[in-house]
Amino acid sequence: ATAGAIALTGDPRRWASEPGMPGVVHYWGPYLYRSAFHATTEAEECERALAHLRDLVTVEGPQTVAAILLETVVGTNGVLVPPDGYLAGVRRLCDEFGIVMIADEVMAGFGRCGEWLAIDHWGVTPDLITFAKGVNSGYVPLGGVILSDAIAATFARRPYPGGLTYSGHPLACASAVASIGIFEEEGIVEHARALGDDVIGPGLAALADAHPSVGEVRGLGVFWAVELVRDRQTREPLVPYNASGPDAAPMNEFAAACKQRGLWPFTHFNRTHVVPPCTTTPEEIREGLAILDEALAVADRYYTGS
Repeated sequence: ATAGAIALTGDPRRWASEPGMPGVVHYWGPYLYRSAFHATTEAEECERALAHLRDLVTVEGPQTVAAILLETVVGTNGVLVPPDGYLAGVRRLCDEFGIVMIADEVMAGFGRCGEWLAIDHWGVTPDLITFAKGVNSGYVPLGGVILSDAIAATFARRPYPGGLTYSGHPLACASAVASIGIFEEEGIVEHARALGDDVIGPGLAALADAHPSVGEVRGLGVFWAVELVRDRQTREPLVPYNASGPDAAPMNEFAAACKQRGLWPFTHFNRTHVVPPCTTTPEEIREGLAILDEALAVADRYYTGS
C-alpha cells in the first residue's frame, strides 16, 4: 500500500496510484497454465521465463538494476508455484550481474507452503526476505526484512537510513518470538505440509475431476488456488481479467453460494483460493472441500466447453 510497494506490484490496484516510483520494470514470471512464453512443459516454462528475465536485465542495463524482487510463490495473483529450477536460475542471474535478489514471503512464509519459508522448498538463499503476517499469526501487526550477512555488514559502521514510528516494537516482536516457539513445539510447519500433501491436494484434484469449470488446481502446504474457466480447451477464464459489475457475476454467485453454506471464500479474478489456517484439522478441511464441491455447481452452469 506504500508508494514504493504499490509501484513494484503488477496488480491492477496500482493503477490508481500511477505514475509511481520511477525506475520500476515489471516482468513475466512462470505461469505454465497461462504461459506468456508459449511453453508446454514446466521445463520449457522455466527456461523461457529465465531467458525473458535475462533479456530484460540486458536491455535495461545490468549496472542499473539494484534488485530483482519476486514473491517466492505468488499469492493474491494466483498462488503461482514456480517450476523447479526457476528460483535457482534467478539466483544465478543475480550473482552473475551483482544484483540483489529479494524474496517476498509476506504471504508464502512461516508454514504457509509447508516450510518455514517457502523458498526453503527449493533450497535457494536470497539476499533479502520480506515477511509479515504469518510470523505471529497476525495477532499484532508486524513486518520485517531478513538481511544476508553481507548486506547486514554494510551497516556495521553506518546507521541504517530508515525506520518507522513502531520499528522494533517490543510487544509485536515478543508475539513473533512466542509464535515461532509454538510453531516448533506443535509441529505446525510439518502439519501444514501434511495437510497439503494428504488432504488439500488430493481433495482439490477430486473436485477438478468432478467439475468441468475447474481448469487447474495448484499449490503447496495450505496455500492453493482453484482456477475457474468457461472452457477447458481454450482456458477462457470464468470471468474476464479484473472484471467488475455484471462481468463479475459468475464469480460473485459462486462466492455467495459458498457463504450460504457457511464457507467464507477468498476470490480474485477467476480464482478461488484455498488457504486455511496452518492449524486447521483434516476434518475441517474436508468440511470446507465438501461445501466447495456444492458451490462449484454454480460455476459449472457457466461452462460452455464440450
